[in-house]
Amino acid sequence: MDSVYRVVAKSGAVYLYAWKGKGAPRLHAEPGSAAFVEELAAALATRKTGDKSKMLSLTHMWFASDAWTKPREKGGMADSTKKNWKPFVKAIQNHFGPLRIAQFDRATTIRPHIKRWLDKNWSDHPRQADMAKQVLSALLTYAVDNDMLTSNPCIGMKNRYSSNRADRIWTPEHLMALAEKAPAHVMFAARLAALTGLRQGDLLRLSWGHISDLAIDLPSTSKTGKGALIPMYGELSALLKEIPKVSTIVLTNSDGLPWKTGFGSSWNKALIAAKLNGADLHFHDFRGTAATRMYLAGLSKREIAEATAWDEESVDRIIRRYVTRDALLRERIAKLDQNGRRTETEKSAEKS
Repeated sequence: MDSVYRVVAKSGAVYLYAWKGKGAPRLHAEPGSAAFVEELAAALATRKTGDKSKMLSLTHMWFASDAWTKPREKGGMADSTKKNWKPFVKAIQNHFGPLRIAQFDRATTIRPHIKRWLDKNWSDHPRQADMAKQVLSALLTYAVDNDMLTSNPCIGMKNRYSSNRADRIWTPEHLMALAEKAPAHVMFAARLAALTGLRQGDLLRLSWGHISDLAIDLPSTSKTGKGALIPMYGELSALLKEIPKVSTIVLTNSDGLPWKTGFGSSWNKALIAAKLNGADLHFHDFRGTAATRMYLAGLSKREIAEATAWDEESVDRIIRRYVTRDALLRERIAKLDQNGRRTETEKSAEKS
């Protein structure tokens, strides 16, 4: 902490820097907090790495960037992402640290090296290999954005893990079984997920301020950073009226407080109690459920794709598989009847 340099502006605002002198990075975290200590350590590391042309130096610069030092609401990564990515950054430092950053501008020679690294460490764990590649790619994108590289060699490299769950959904029967055993505060989360398609993390931080009479408008989502705009259709509106407003956050735990920890444990207990833990259903599969609900509520496939951040082909596949033939026929009959009534009205108007 002795290196921290304090500057007081004319306005009275206090600014902290990692050290005194030109080029010292500003510290954004709360002084004394764990985040502040971590941010300071990353900043000092960039000062000590020496050769700034090496990958090790690049990782330290990345740690000191806004992505790692700022909170999610101010453009930084989510805390859960930082926690999950740090072991992979360590692996990158150990393996690629001595290499020059410029070597990653030669895709044809560096890609085989990256593939060998993935094979050596995660040949039997394809999901972990994909995560390692994702973290390395994010680091190299940072280098491109800061004019240290002209391109990212990870772009275009195929993932190793393949699992498309886009056509899996929670059926009404699954939800009924869950409702019989799950406490109300857990069930509210399940029902809201089934109607919105929002991911678990986004649901648990959803506030009443994101909700209007017309839509749920979440400016930034955890997975892509893109916003979600979900039209306020009837079933969704009814559920939101049912959820008690005991906090600024929509979903709360049994004490009426926002979920900070414990949701995963409560969710797993509910699945076990409902005997659904062996049904190969994930919380993420509510996204498919939401797509079918939205379609039956009258939203177009394009609108559903925009709300769920899926492509229209995936939405179409879900609807064809899970929306029953009778439901589709009733929908078409309603449209034909509506067109028929419109025609009769137009004829009557012409006669008068």
